[in-house]
Amino acid sequence: MARSKYVLTEKQINKRIKDGRGAGRLSNYKPWLYVNEVPSDGRSQRVYSHLTGRIHHVLSDLEFAVFLLLDYNVAVTDIREQFPLNRDDSLNISKEGQLWHPSQGGINLVMSSDFLVNLSTKNQPKLAIQVKYSEALKDPRTIEKLEIERRYWQLKKVPFFLVTEKEIDKVVVSNIEWRYGVKGYFDEIITDELLLLFENMKTYFSRYPNRKVVDICKEYDNAYQQELGKSLYDIRLMCAARLITFDIRYPFHILTAKDITFRSMSLSERRTYVAS
Repeated sequence: MARSKYVLTEKQINKRIKDGRGAGRLSNYKPWLYVNEVPSDGRSQRVYSHLTGRIHHVLSDLEFAVFLLLDYNVAVTDIREQFPLNRDDSLNISKEGQLWHPSQGGINLVMSSDFLVNLSTKNQPKLAIQVKYSEALKDPRTIEKLEIERRYWQLKKVPFFLVTEKEIDKVVVSNIEWRYGVKGYFDEIITDELLLLFENMKTYFSRYPNRKVVDICKEYDNAYQQELGKSLYDIRLMCAARLITFDIRYPFHILTAKDITFRSMSLSERRTYVAS
């Protein structure tokens, strides 16, 4: 029987380690798994983060939602997805606890956590996250893998969290997907033209603090004789680039101008944005 392309040989595992998979920080980090290397639970996605300066690989819609929440959180300083666990350590935990360790074709697999997250908080500078649909928790082998992972991070003194779809607020996810869903988000969206527009819209919106954002956008389009929806699209670009922020617990369409914050930027920050 032919070997599945998703099953690694020892030689391939060693090559990944040598190539720096699971090593690095921020833009230099290389995940253990890329979206084209594994079967996915739903839609695999590649999404760019301005926080880390690189494209991230998430393997399900649920992972994508968690990633968006992490990327939006101002306390997060780094996100490393598909982070590999040291195989010797996970095998020892498996043996000591008499737990089933994942293997295929006689090869003990390298386990991974969906996210290893660095935070700016002193009391909890790092945490590990595994993302699972609640239905998957009915599988005894899945539970055993999670227990190995939990014990692994316990030994590392890193808090470990299991996240299911039940923990994700639908309004929050909808807002963040709206923010990220602009065409060209993977491209360099911060341009001199957008920054100039940002300053102009900032002044315009300040005149109407109690009016809904969507209504001001319509008026702005008419005032500047541009296609209806153009200014709302530009607002989305600015939100994606974190030039504009708002409380994502509330649906965007109900927000007023006073509910959104236009960032104040120095000249050096503007140059950094355009150059990045």
